[in-house]
Amino acid sequence: MADPLSLLRQYNINKKEIIERDNQIIFGEFSWPKNVKTNYLKYGSGKKGAPREYYTLECLLYLLKNVHLQHSVYVRQCAAEDIPAVNRPDRKELLAYLNGETSTCASIDKSAPLEIPTQVKRPMESDGSNIDPIAKKARYEEMQVQKVREQLAERLAVNKKEASVNIDNIKSLSETMSVEKIAAIKAKRLANKRTTIKRHDNDDAMGTDLRAILDFDVDSTKDIISRERQWRTRTTILQSNGKLFAKDIFAILQGIKAREEGRAKPPQQPVRMPEPPRPMKPQPQLAQYNRYDQERFNRQKEETEGFKIDTMGTYHGMSLKSVTEGSALQKKPQVPALPPGRPKELLPTAQARMLPQTPSKRTSRTPIIIIPAATTSLITMYNAKDVLQDLRYVTTEEKKSQGCQRDNEVLLQRRKEGNMTVPYRVIDNPQKLTAQDWARVVAVFVMGPAWQFKGWPWDGNPVEIFSKICAFHLRYDEMKLDANVSKWAVTVLNLSRTKRHLDRAVLMTFWEKLDKYMMKNKPELRF
Repeated sequence: MADPLSLLRQYNINKKEIIERDNQIIFGEFSWPKNVKTNYLKYGSGKKGAPREYYTLECLLYLLKNVHLQHSVYVRQCAAEDIPAVNRPDRKELLAYLNGETSTCASIDKSAPLEIPTQVKRPMESDGSNIDPIAKKARYEEMQVQKVREQLAERLAVNKKEASVNIDNIKSLSETMSVEKIAAIKAKRLANKRTTIKRHDNDDAMGTDLRAILDFDVDSTKDIISRERQWRTRTTILQSNGKLFAKDIFAILQGIKAREEGRAKPPQQPVRMPEPPRPMKPQPQLAQYNRYDQERFNRQKEETEGFKIDTMGTYHGMSLKSVTEGSALQKKPQVPALPPGRPKELLPTAQARMLPQTPSKRTSRTPIIIIPAATTSLITMYNAKDVLQDLRYVTTEEKKSQGCQRDNEVLLQRRKEGNMTVPYRVIDNPQKLTAQDWARVVAVFVMGPAWQFKGWPWDGNPVEIFSKICAFHLRYDEMKLDANVSKWAVTVLNLSRTKRHLDRAVLMTFWEKLDKYMMKNKPELRF
């Protein structure tokens, strides 16, 4: 598809005429409005989040017409004529592209939306020769002209016949007709006059030149056709900036065809083949006691001389300990295995009694607080106890200089009224938490980046996490607030870098907010 920037470059290189008429810029058979945007970006647009701005076709054409002017004079002239000027940084590179010195340019945005041109049917231009303008006018069929002439000739002949009347033969009406017949003719004439339309035959108008009438019609038609603009053709109607006809429309047609074929053919149910009969495995017959078959047992007793020896058994592959303690192991009652996927409560009473009774583990009620593991965070495992338990902020660097060691987790003892303390568990590695531990997580300190919650439950979505866990953000009051923190449901705690006496009031806000949250959402925990 032709675009205005490419055609402007092509016409400028080949020195072709570019026509400006009726707020339109015409390139041969294509035309665009003067204020149409090209795909050439302005200097500085589209960078660092700035909106993309493009030069108009009128702006580039005006630059080519006034390229000989100095840039300051050119800018003043553009301001006087209310035309946007080309920026100074774009001037050299843009002229090199339009003059054909370079084949491409970095400022050309190939993904910019382009307006479809209007096709123009230009009228035939005069070549300057002294040809009679009447000869250039359209010729009409001789049959049509001859037909009009014959109609005029017939009317003239009728008028001549009516004019050639012998005056000598005219007689009085009263001599030829009676008074009653004359009155009947007058009445009939008046009746016909009421029901007919009055007609005026203008013989002078019919005598005008036929050629002049036809020429006037041709001139009016040409004037109308010269102002016509072809907006769409069967070729341009299929062109689009963002879609391909073969890719999008054919896919829709194939989907409709598949749907119609699916409705025409009922779905065939798969025919199930009869399963072949499974061979029955012979069940091993166990020797049962029979009081009428005592000879078999007596014979075994005679062979072993009264010792309890199983002559049919074997000790192959067994250790000495298993052989000597075999009798003791056989005396232990066999506990039936628990069927997979079936809890103990759903087993029969007799079978449930035989299962080993495992003591149930006591569920912990200690709340868990998660802090960031990054060293750039204001709260770390070094100073978590000072910040949350003593309500006094100490930097991580000060704790390291004092020789403090980093712990994997910290157990806080929060002091409450009545000289009571409540434990809180503080960790910075949430990957070790189990499903039961996540139910006890009540607070999290947020840094800002979303990757902090990678691998967390709820698909690591911060919005979903903050609806389940109370979130806080600790920062210095002069620092700029992170963009993500401003959008999330996070309580911001602002500390002063130098005024340590204000720490207690700020950090008490953390405990007040956390108590309200736990009272509403985690009443089963200890707080």
